[in-house]
Amino acid sequence: MKKLINTPEREVDEALAGMAAAHPDLIRVEEPNIIVRKDAPRPGKVGVISGGGSGHEPMHGGFVGLGMLDAACPGAVFTSPVPEQMLAATKAVNGGAGVLHIVKNYTGDIMNFEIAAEMAQAEGIEVASVVIADDVAVKDSLYTAGRRGVGGTVLAEKIVGAAAEAGADLKTVTALCQKVQDNVRSMGMALTSCTVPAAGKPTFDISDSEMEIGVGIHGEPGRRREALRPADEIVEMLVTPILEEGIFASGDRVLAFVNGMGGTPLIELYVAYRKVNEILTGKGIVIARNLVGSYITSLEMAGLSITLLKLDDELLRYWDAPVKTPGLRWGV
Repeated sequence: MKKLINTPEREVDEALAGMAAAHPDLIRVEEPNIIVRKDAPRPGKVGVISGGGSGHEPMHGGFVGLGMLDAACPGAVFTSPVPEQMLAATKAVNGGAGVLHIVKNYTGDIMNFEIAAEMAQAEGIEVASVVIADDVAVKDSLYTAGRRGVGGTVLAEKIVGAAAEAGADLKTVTALCQKVQDNVRSMGMALTSCTVPAAGKPTFDISDSEMEIGVGIHGEPGRRREALRPADEIVEMLVTPILEEGIFASGDRVLAFVNGMGGTPLIELYVAYRKVNEILTGKGIVIARNLVGSYITSLEMAGLSITLLKLDDELLRYWDAPVKTPGLRWGV
């Protein structure tokens, strides 16, 4: 195992210390390992928090800041944070207008966020939750009952964060998050596995001539394993199941998100985006906005995921709104 770490046990703590040192104008790190927006809590503003296992950076901690998340709860690598973290984050961002939990559909995340919400409500904090489950690859996985929460999470955090920044109330922000979930679909693939530092060996074995179609962000198996194909064929394998969901039609506007899994060069993501654009244009679907880069990763895994979000004027307005976080920024 070759990793730029000191010890597996200290990796997350030291990474958080590095984030705090690199971005003191945007965030602060508090016990028990939560990343909080520098100016939180803001009176009268709905707080927006999310969280999950580490190893998916910049999600979630890299998306804390103006126009996005107010706090994030990082667990150990590929391990859910604990309720105490989620409760601390909820209290840290509570400005009196309630707090929204954006939860990826993984069993540990669901359970621990539910416990944290109950504890927060017992302390008089109004909490709402929306579960993101946008992966069309498999119905159930090693970590979930139902579809996994993947690339759609990033889009939800940006759009909902902008609405909260603009002063929307908790009911409105929650409905907006659910609207994103209802209109977003994703699918990913892997060329390689990744190595969790505590395990010291690859999560799964795959030969140089194979690829995993529909892989999860923790290395969970996908729909099938088959021989490696050219990039255009791979993109077809990912986009086709997304379009078969039936929520995208000719004339629709979409946000097309081509995401790297951590070990994929940007040049290859642009090769993939070119084919995504070709497929959607051929079907009369208009790419009104795009995002290309590594925003929800799986350590050093080589591969990519494709996410499509059907847009309307409201979603487009909040996507375009200013954002300033360690991992995403424009308009400021």
